[in-house]
Amino acid sequence: MSTQDQKQTLFKEIEQELTAKGFSIASQDQTRPWGGFFVIDEAQAQEFANTYFDGISVEELKISGKLSPKILVVAPEKRLSWQYHHRRAEIWKVVKGKVGVVTSPTDEEGELQRLEPGALITLRQSERHRLVGLEEWGVLAEIWQHTDAANPSNEDDIVRVQDDFGR
Repeated sequence: MSTQDQKQTLFKEIEQELTAKGFSIASQDQTRPWGGFFVIDEAQAQEFANTYFDGISVEELKISGKLSPKILVVAPEKRLSWQYHHRRAEIWKVVKGKVGVVTSPTDEEGELQRLEPGALITLRQSERHRLVGLEEWGVLAEIWQHTDAANPSNEDDIVRVQDDFGR
């Protein structure tokens, strides 16, 4: 099965799982060269936290009133850009597959950490980070903690220090 066929199959499976769990998918993007993501309805942030983050209270997580729950899908041997954000912190939990994560307070990349399903990653605002696909497809739950109530983070709030895809 080609990587593209694997991707389409995996996205269908994840969509079915999310729907079966009662989640409303606000949008999805399968066009990213590293994989893609699902955006879950903001109104379901607490249910998302209950399901993927062991019931952590969204009130404790909220900084500016929004959380933007997402599911990230990273392809084998692909890397997201080495990046950081001005208006958000992020919390990731590995759901399926083993993934690599690199973090650093500076533009210099740190050591690759290999993470198993169940691992939790907390990224501070402006902390450099990169998600890395290893031997298999990786699936992560993600919550954005918006740090500027007047200007919530979005997909444009990415400062790329390095990118394998020339973005």
